[in-house]
Amino acid sequence: MPGAVTKQAETVQNLWNGSWIAALATGVVVWGLILWSVAFHRKKKHSKEELPPQVRYNLPIEILYTVVPIIMVGVFFFFTARDQNYINIVSGQAPVKVKVEGFQWSWRFTTEYNGKKVEVVGKPVGDYTQGPQLMLPVNQKVEFDLVSPDVIHSFWVPAFHFKRDVIPGVENKFEVDTLDKPAVYAGRCAELCGVDHSRMLFNVKLVPQAEFDQYIASQAGAQ
Repeated sequence: MPGAVTKQAETVQNLWNGSWIAALATGVVVWGLILWSVAFHRKKKHSKEELPPQVRYNLPIEILYTVVPIIMVGVFFFFTARDQNYINIVSGQAPVKVKVEGFQWSWRFTTEYNGKKVEVVGKPVGDYTQGPQLMLPVNQKVEFDLVSPDVIHSFWVPAFHFKRDVIPGVENKFEVDTLDKPAVYAGRCAELCGVDHSRMLFNVKLVPQAEFDQYIASQAGAQ
């Protein structure tokens, strides 16, 4: 369904699905070989042999179980690196830029758009609707810049199917294409960061572009 997830989340989901399919296929082959060995190489009922014939070397099999895993790991690495590079692209051309500061135990959002800035600072709350609200336009590219002055936090909006750690002293930027459905989405810290970690809640409100323009103009002027 259009707008169900961000493009970045869709890329991760496709990689995840492909990994599961490959893992299940490998599992079927392995279990098949195990069951085949159990069925056809078990000790015969009236056999006098204590052990089946022992083989010291089997070069084709040794090559097989060495080469095949290398090929599998190589394929996984290729698709993972490809999708990771796509997800981590920061073009610098996003019209909306948001500096996200995670601190014990809330958030500060500084939104920059068309040369104007709007800052929202929160405090620990028990309900995400009462936390600081980050307003963004629907179906728009947004650049996030994550910083922390104290400990590691994690910026997570479950509806976006995307999250990133907020690490002190480490620059962490990424871009996300917002959903195309106006609504209020829950957000939270996904990294245990102290006594009020569970109250480090916020929300993201997606609105039509015209409403976002009006919000920036009014709030920037007031501040």
